[in-house]
Amino acid sequence: MSGHVNQPLRGIWLNLIASVIFCVADTIAKKLAGELAIVQIAWTRYVVFALMAFMLTTRLRGASFYVRAPGLQLLRGVCLVCSSLLFVMGIRDVSLAEAATIGFIGPILVTFLSIPLLGEKVDAKRWIALAGGMLGVLVVLRPGTGTFHPEGLYRVASALFWSIGVILTRRMTATERAETTMFWSAVSGLVLLSAIVPFAFVPPTPMQLVLSIGQGILSSMGQWLVILALRYTPVSTLAPYSYMQLLWTAIAGFLVFGTLPDEWTLTGAAIIVASGLYTANRERRR
Repeated sequence: MSGHVNQPLRGIWLNLIASVIFCVADTIAKKLAGELAIVQIAWTRYVVFALMAFMLTTRLRGASFYVRAPGLQLLRGVCLVCSSLLFVMGIRDVSLAEAATIGFIGPILVTFLSIPLLGEKVDAKRWIALAGGMLGVLVVLRPGTGTFHPEGLYRVASALFWSIGVILTRRMTATERAETTMFWSAVSGLVLLSAIVPFAFVPPTPMQLVLSIGQGILSSMGQWLVILALRYTPVSTLAPYSYMQLLWTAIAGFLVFGTLPDEWTLTGAAIIVASGLYTANRERRR
């Protein structure tokens, strides 16, 4: 059994490393999204994900594939698949920085959901900081204006499924092994995507195949680190540190696609980062 361990700094560092890895994987996904079907990109990722998870799980002693909450494992796998598909749909037509900034609604949703679903306590000052983060997301989306991008709503939906997946992960880390959780999430996602991909599959070029496999490896590594981080640190403590991904995506967007965040994205990002840093400082002082 893998119980929770109170080592918040270790969990924070693992989460930060995962954010860098996810940024690289997302950059590859955006490049592939203009060339291959989104379902095919996700399917290739999950093939790699399932293979890596299988190798990790077989190294465990005892009933390595046994789970105590099969329903939660299946639900987590479905949430991650939906989040992955919606995410690629969201980044296909908007910049990486804008997509990442909109995605920051995810940690806010995690904090909201962690109260009724996990029983975690969030004080008033953190609620204010998280409200500031929500305001920043609205600044980027700018609903009701002529510059509103409907594609951004894909990222909102992706963030919702992702946040539910994080909550489910936190619930299971006390009783399920991280490797086993990875395996069942990978298998359930692969089965679902395998039923869909024949209708959209196009033979990839060698370079597209290499990039697809690379994205799968990086995404799997990120998932593994997130599961470990949640074992060491509560969800509401980890949430603000996910905001660091904005910096990585802005750099990646400029280096790979030659795009920079516009003034609205920067303004919204500044509000979000300020709220995240405030919360992080309060956690450090505590």
